Amino acid sequence: MTESEKVRWFRQVSKTITARCLEAGANLQWLQEQMHPYLSVTMRDEADAIGSLAIQLPTLKDTRRLVLRDTPKSLVIARLNRPGSLYDTLRLLREREISYAQFTHSYAPIPGIGEELELQRFEFDRKTAEDIAGVSEIRVPRSFVKEIRAALREHYPGYDMGRLDKELRLLWLNNENYVRYSPPRRVAQILWLYQQSVASGGVYFDAEPAQEIVDQPEYRILFAAGNPPQLDFLHQVMEVFKRLGLGIKRAYCLTIHNGLHPYFLGTFYLHGNGEALLEKNGFLFNQLKQELFNTQILSTVSATYRQYVAAGRMTGIDASLVNAFASFCHTTLAHNQPDRFGYQEVENAFMSDLEMTLRLVALFRARFEPGLQEREQAYRTEHAELERAIDDYNTGHAYLDGIRKTIFRCCLLFIEHTLKTNFFVAEKHALAFRLDPAYLDRLGPEFTSDLPPERPFRVTFFFGRHGCGYHIGFSDIARGGWRTVLAKNRDDFITNANTLFRENYVLAHTQHLKNKDIYEGGSKMVVVLDAADIANREMVTRRLYKLQYGFIQAFFDIYVTENGVARDPRVVDYYREDEPIELGPDENMHDEMVELIARISTKRGYLLGPGVISSKRFGINHKEFGVTSTGVITFADITLQQMGIDMRRDAFSVKMTGGPGGDVAGNALRLLLERAPKVQIRLILDGTGALFDPAGADHDALAQVVLRHDIDQYDPQALHDGGMMIFRSQTRKDGLRELYRKISRQGDTLVEEWITVDEFYRLFNSLVFTVEADLFIPAGGRPETIHRGNWQQFLRDGQPSARAIVEGANSFITPEARDRLQEAGVIIMRDASANKCGVISSSYEIIANLLLSEQEFFAHKERYVGDVLAILEKRAADEARLIFRRKEQGGGSYTEISAAISREINGHYARLFDYFQKNPELADRPLYRRALLAHLPKLLRETPRFRRRIGQLPPKYRAAILASEVASSLVYQQDAEAAYEAMLQAHLQRHFSGGKETA
Repeated sequence: MTESEKVRWFRQVSKTITARCLEAGANLQWLQEQMHPYLSVTMRDEADAIGSLAIQLPTLKDTRRLVLRDTPKSLVIARLNRPGSLYDTLRLLREREISYAQFTHSYAPIPGIGEELELQRFEFDRKTAEDIAGVSEIRVPRSFVKEIRAALREHYPGYDMGRLDKELRLLWLNNENYVRYSPPRRVAQILWLYQQSVASGGVYFDAEPAQEIVDQPEYRILFAAGNPPQLDFLHQVMEVFKRLGLGIKRAYCLTIHNGLHPYFLGTFYLHGNGEALLEKNGFLFNQLKQELFNTQILSTVSATYRQYVAAGRMTGIDASLVNAFASFCHTTLAHNQPDRFGYQEVENAFMSDLEMTLRLVALFRARFEPGLQEREQAYRTEHAELERAIDDYNTGHAYLDGIRKTIFRCCLLFIEHTLKTNFFVAEKHALAFRLDPAYLDRLGPEFTSDLPPERPFRVTFFFGRHGCGYHIGFSDIARGGWRTVLAKNRDDFITNANTLFRENYVLAHTQHLKNKDIYEGGSKMVVVLDAADIANREMVTRRLYKLQYGFIQAFFDIYVTENGVARDPRVVDYYREDEPIELGPDENMHDEMVELIARISTKRGYLLGPGVISSKRFGINHKEFGVTSTGVITFADITLQQMGIDMRRDAFSVKMTGGPGGDVAGNALRLLLERAPKVQIRLILDGTGALFDPAGADHDALAQVVLRHDIDQYDPQALHDGGMMIFRSQTRKDGLRELYRKISRQGDTLVEEWITVDEFYRLFNSLVFTVEADLFIPAGGRPETIHRGNWQQFLRDGQPSARAIVEGANSFITPEARDRLQEAGVIIMRDASANKCGVISSSYEIIANLLLSEQEFFAHKERYVGDVLAILEKRAADEARLIFRRKEQGGGSYTEISAAISREINGHYARLFDYFQKNPELADRPLYRRALLAHLPKLLRETPRFRRRIGQLPPKYRAAILASEVASSLVYQQDAEAAYEAMLQAHLQRHFSGGKETA
């Protein structure tokens, strides 16, 4: 290019600039006239961006997209309003946390272009819990408070003004500019929306006239969601509007953090067709409401969403149900045959045949949709036709057809045996299905041979956006813990989901054996959470709370009853009885969630109120009082006596798993240090490492970590000669190798080494088997640590490394490994016996909830806890001594005797419970009343005002408590000869007392 050509080119550029500048005024005038009047308010701090838009507006004809601002915390874009334009932007922003989003369309096409303008604004400044908690005193200027209060009184008179200062401060902390630059009416609206969503349990929806523009009527859609499930949530919400044909003209979406978790607060505006939304509970209103609420459950990465929902072939609501079908069939079939019925194979079955999938959905709807006429006939007809269709299923691929027919039959059983569900409750956060366990026998031994032979009383399946789970109970009134397994990658999730049902079943069955001393049968809730796509700790915790919150709300959707029937009319109830289910905190159940569950239960009117879960506040803290370890050490004491060792006087050695800072292991160590002055603690192994000391850990050094720290905090200086510590928590890099710290005592010297990963785990995994001790107490660790493949390592030259094992951890040893070790001479007190006192204590927490006010409980807590601890020691001692008595009488192995005792007591309980329910008046007769009172702590028995309240208990509870006490006393206090004589006398009295004696 010559110099003159360059000059001409720059002149041309200059003319273009001049022309654009001359046009900019007209363009700005057009923006003022054709954009919503709020533009000047909501973009008040973006004058430069609007100025740039006014200058460049005509260029949209060629560029289609103008970036007006792009910083780490903000993005402003102008685009032509074309189908998918907003989704294109949102798709690019999937991995960014949007704190504020707004977009608005022009009322008329851009001059010279013929298409409407779409202006998009995004902010990326989400606050965290630490950001909110870390701010000290802050005051919102009084002028703002005064104007916003007036707007609330005028437009939202139902707003709770007592919360204004707190909630306005929260809004200010999250987005000060929103409060500063928005009209008072808009701030009032967002505060009201937040308050409504909190009051509604985390989701809220409504539609109303906007009444803001005279010439173009607008309709406002309000939608809020607590703890929104993923980063692309706004994208999914907008897809709902698009799918339902609702053209949103503008929207303002704010995400704030309240110190616990975020809240999505969205207001969406549309013209014309929005009028149909004003018909509350009309078709469009309900459809939009259900689809928006369903965003809490339907994952955007699921195959159903991508292939069916986004393509318009299925509603989002039905897609969630199909995902639940797939999850249930996978977890039901895979635990026995994981290769044939892996999740991908199950999902493929539903994705491969849309017609069959939709027929299954239709059958489910016929069974459970509220208000259907002639439901039974329609259901039976469709069921019969579908059953034939499954039997005849044939695509010409015999192997695949066999798998898919099994999956479809399993889904059919699921629909048949579901007795109630919250699927038609719009504001649900997760799905819940209460099943009749008879479906297990219909599955056949091919899929149940790996389960205990006893069948549960109920099975409840839960499904959520990021996980699934079961609650399995073996009795009408049942209690057991709720554990959540965190899967950190997709393979981990699938592997855990494969065995989820069997693990839950076995744990619930073990719990039922363990619960023999209380009026509640055994149950367990196990949930697996998919956290594969997130690594941030706060995000994992948020997702954990989201899943648990969703599942407990779904639980109450179906189990809150009135006169025995589900209270919510949208729950079609085929069971029609009250179901008292008690939960307990277990793995990954935090104190905050425990207290929240108790509050929700009270608010929603569940028949147990706060007694639905063992509360940390209104309860007996297991770690503080060592209730579980009380039973473990009582069993250890009596076991040692059988070995000729007096715990309080003699020297003996122990090895343990479980952290000294934890509940069971920590309190077991505390009790051993208090009661056994000569005990040698030779091994303690937990998640942070291991301590081995052949002379026993120093008692003073051990006392410094017990109930305070993990074993990696033990002072290595206290090691005796030959002792060592290895640290999983202390590593360093040597090139590409990761090394673990090891410290050992050699004479008077401490030697530090750094060992490889292989060396560390070879040593770490062998210690449980090789360290010799009189007694082994597994008080922590994963289930099935000792199993059929490694139990032989517990023996050296045929001799076990510990003479006795008292199981303080559930399922630490598999049944087969227990049998083999007992054959080798090991005394084993299994978990269902030795570890039963924690659940007994929790049962007495529930009794306290039922009979005492919170004030009364705290006033008498010390005495009440003392009474409970006395009961725990007696229950543990009764069973331990009975096991050894029956062993002497040739009753089989220790674990067989333990199981037999549980089955015996539970058998008596089931029969007695049924009998007392049919004859409720018996509980008021003196002899039976004394038996009922004998089950209760002394405080309740001996305090007249508390004792009188027992008559106020629901009849089902009185029958259960009476049955429990009689059943356990029949076995523990059994006198076979006296019982036979009493039975004989009663028989003779009934049948021969009326006749006369003849010579």
